[in-house]
Amino acid sequence: MTSTMTKTQPELTADDPFLWLEDRNGKEALDWVHRQNALTAAELQGDPSYQATFETALDLMTAEDNIAVGAALAGYVYNFWQDKTNALGLWRRTPVASYKTDKPEWETIIDFDQLSVKEGIKWVFGGASRLYPDFNRCLLYMSPDGGDASEMREFDIATKSFVEDGFRAPASKSGFSWLDKDTVIVSAAFAEDDKTQSGYPRIIKLWRRGTKLEDATPIFEGEKQHLAVGGGVEYDGDKRHVLLGKTLDFFTSHSFLRLTSGENRRIPLPDDATDTAVFKGQLIFGVRSPWTAPDGTQCLPDGLYSLDFDRWIESGAFGPFQTVLAPARRVSIAGLARTKDRLFINLMDNVRGKVIACDRTADGWSLKKIALPDNGNVGISHVEHFGSSVSFSFTDFLTPSSIIWSDDNGETLQTVKSQPARFNASPYVSEQFEARSKDGTMIPYFVVRRRDQKGPVPALLYGYGGFEVPLLPGYAGIRGKLWLDRGNAYIQANIRGGGEFGPAWHQAALKGKRQNAFDDFAAVAEDVVKRGITTAAQLGIQGGSNGGLLTGTSLTQRPELFGAVIIDVPLLDMLRYTELPPGASWIAEYGDPSKPEEAAWLGAYSPYQHVAADTAYPPVLLMTSTADDRVHPGHARKMAARLQETGHDRTLFFEETEGGHGGRGDRRPQAAQTAMRYMFLQRALGGVA
Repeated sequence: MTSTMTKTQPELTADDPFLWLEDRNGKEALDWVHRQNALTAAELQGDPSYQATFETALDLMTAEDNIAVGAALAGYVYNFWQDKTNALGLWRRTPVASYKTDKPEWETIIDFDQLSVKEGIKWVFGGASRLYPDFNRCLLYMSPDGGDASEMREFDIATKSFVEDGFRAPASKSGFSWLDKDTVIVSAAFAEDDKTQSGYPRIIKLWRRGTKLEDATPIFEGEKQHLAVGGGVEYDGDKRHVLLGKTLDFFTSHSFLRLTSGENRRIPLPDDATDTAVFKGQLIFGVRSPWTAPDGTQCLPDGLYSLDFDRWIESGAFGPFQTVLAPARRVSIAGLARTKDRLFINLMDNVRGKVIACDRTADGWSLKKIALPDNGNVGISHVEHFGSSVSFSFTDFLTPSSIIWSDDNGETLQTVKSQPARFNASPYVSEQFEARSKDGTMIPYFVVRRRDQKGPVPALLYGYGGFEVPLLPGYAGIRGKLWLDRGNAYIQANIRGGGEFGPAWHQAALKGKRQNAFDDFAAVAEDVVKRGITTAAQLGIQGGSNGGLLTGTSLTQRPELFGAVIIDVPLLDMLRYTELPPGASWIAEYGDPSKPEEAAWLGAYSPYQHVAADTAYPPVLLMTSTADDRVHPGHARKMAARLQETGHDRTLFFEETEGGHGGRGDRRPQAAQTAMRYMFLQRALGGVA
């Protein structure tokens, strides 16, 4: 342990010379950002190869023959579309029959570029809550900067206009859904008293048409320390259920049914219930840890179970539990979705996808595998909750995405959209290997490279490893054109902490076990070198958000394993992350630095505190966004400043001023950042320009 880490958390905070960089919009901090941006742009955008790389990235991001992914509702397919002409995008629709053709006839609902010019704000579309049963009225979400906080306005699709004197709320992290045409369920996060300590909604209210938002009636509350509350309406056939929930932390919650009497009755499932759905009078659920149901049924992780929900509503008693899907080794549940008449389970089988259709009969549940392609990433693209249409997506590292459509609950399948190939995949092969981690656990990973590779080549290793989020095979034309086609290899690691193999895989790197994820990533890096795929000097790594914590920790713990490190929108100061909103929401994942025992394990790896002047680090590129209201830009700013202060002059920093955590909005800055990443890798690792 370094001498720095023997200090207490208050001492570390007091010693932090870069706290001023946490002032998101402070003049001094932004002046620093602008100076850093100028230096990084001069180096990376000044490269002779940059302009062509940028244009390629932008062309592929905005290509008119990209797949228009859509969801069917009441005879139309709705889609959000961006291209070079429509930088902020169009929300549009087309009849289902037209969508299936090569050239659908799209009807524009909202042109966000035009709206932004009219109102002087670069609005970024955030989705819409639709009013049952005709779905013409919606509660529209728009972000003024691409962040998570959005303004809400009532909109009429039939007239393509905002509703005069309709429901409207200022930008916040609140949630809105329809109870009926004159009542909105508001999960409020406006005033400080409305918010949890993480900045998310704490109170649910009913807002009547014609009344002020501040006069809405509270009907449900969470505690300040909870993550959030939320509410909405769930339809099961003609039955309407008003469901309310308290999310205690990222992995536990309490669910309630609001009865017609006004009582909020808790549904007595375990706190860590997951994958829930209401379907044909049944409540389907999974669990993250073993649970014995009231009737003695053993409910296990990676399985699905059901109970008679209608009976519970009437009597308050569950009755017998049934097994919908039994657990299987290395098979985990990716999600549930339902049409009016069928339930679909998206599974991951050794990091490859498949979909199971479930039918409810008098004898219980019957399961049937949907006849989709094997050995790739299969997902559910959309389901029509009030109809029978469903579509599936298929892709892998070398196969462009396609949309497989069904109008009859998955019985008849038709490929209706296929992404054109963006690079010639024939010279490449996708392989799956395993690396032995420090504790002996075998960690799967994928490698995409040329079939005729003779010796080590520059390679990019990507990882995430957190929050039960899996990394699955997927086609990326930009990666193919700008990385693979230059003779390089791509590696994707399925480390612990992710969701590739269900809750146990995630829990193996939770809180005080976080080091397992970092060890897994290092093991993959060592394994690809041992196999001769690349060398340490030619191996770059990249990760974003929690993956930025992964690459930041890899930099400070094992710098000798890598030739370049990209750290995107990261968490890096793990002893102050709860002080930077909404960091407190992740305590269930990482631990609480205000508790000495937990601060000890956080401090043991927190990258910001482990930057050393006497250690040789590879070149580093940190990227973040001023408008990121999910992971504070202060993490990346402070890390860059500390690296540079301690003499690591191969540290570059770039901060986009808009776009939020996921880089939403105009594709041009996204293409520029993508091009800069590839310029950075090319310059650091060598290879073909």
